[in-house]
Amino acid sequence: MLRWVLFVLFFGICAAAVKQKAKVTKPPNLSRGWGDGITWVKNYEEGLSKMVKSKKPLMVIHHREDCPHSKELKKAFLAKRSVLKMAKEDFIMLNVVEEIPDVNMAPDGYYVPRILFVDPTKVVRNDIMGKYSDYRFNYRADDMELLKLNMMKAKLPLDLRTEL
Repeated sequence: MLRWVLFVLFFGICAAAVKQKAKVTKPPNLSRGWGDGITWVKNYEEGLSKMVKSKKPLMVIHHREDCPHSKELKKAFLAKRSVLKMAKEDFIMLNVVEEIPDVNMAPDGYYVPRILFVDPTKVVRNDIMGKYSDYRFNYRADDMELLKLNMMKAKLPLDLRTEL
C-alpha cells in the first residue's frame, strides 16, 4: 500500500513538473501600449535592417514607462488615427525605454519623450524636429498635428527632398 501511495505521489510530482515546463511563455509585447495594431521591431539593429530592406523610414520613440510626459504622449499618439495609420503603413516602428548606444539617436541629449526619424540610407533626420528649442526632438500631447506633418516629411523619398 505504501508503495502505491509513493508511486502516485511521485507520478503526480512528475506530471506537475512536465505541465510547468510545457507552459509557453509569451514574448514581451513590443508595443508597450503604443499601438498593438502596429508591427514593432525588437531593437535598433533590427529596425535598421528592416528599414533598408523595405525602403521605409524608421521612427524611433524614446520613452519611459514611469514618465508622466511619455504617458501623455502615448495617449495622444493612440488617439490620433492619422498618425496611427501612417505608423502602421509607412514606417518601421521602434519604441525604446533603454537608450540606444548610437550617439546619433541623442543629437541634443538624453531625455524622454523624444522621437527621431531615420531614412532608409541610415541618415538620422536631424532636420525633422518638434517645436521646442531646448529639447528639439520632444513632442507633447498637444503636438500631434506637428508629429503628423513631420511623419509626412520623413516619408518623402530622398530624391524628392533634394528637389524641394
